[in-house]
Amino acid sequence: MIGAIAMIFCAIWLYRSGLKAKTENLFVWLMICMGVFFASQFLMYFVNAYLTDLVNGKDIASAGYERDLADVGDRKNAGGFQSGGGAVFSVFLELFPATVGFLLMAFMRIFLITKEAFSVNNLFSGITEIFQDTSKQIVDSVKEGIKK
Repeated sequence: MIGAIAMIFCAIWLYRSGLKAKTENLFVWLMICMGVFFASQFLMYFVNAYLTDLVNGKDIASAGYERDLADVGDRKNAGGFQSGGGAVFSVFLELFPATVGFLLMAFMRIFLITKEAFSVNNLFSGITEIFQDTSKQIVDSVKEGIKK
């Protein structure tokens, strides 16, 4: 769920950046970037499983990780993540794929879409504009891009 919200956010961010930079074939670049984002999400979940295996010391896929139908009401994780460190690790595992995808989109945006010089300011520029604009302005910019 968090990855899907991050993907939508990145798509709007890349689209608006491409409109400002007057990038040719913007929709093609946008689809390529979203494909890379989706692929990174997919691969990072395997990395999450590997990290969980390292922490638990067992293979979660074959060690009975799947819950039985009788355990529907019991959401307690029996894998050892009940401590404070386990809660932090669980949050890290949840946010890790979306963060990696976002960083990939930031690099792809700067090198492929806007073609700006590399700097931290250029890497994350345009993010605040998305939150400052109203939804009407976002819809108008999408309409403007479709008319072109």
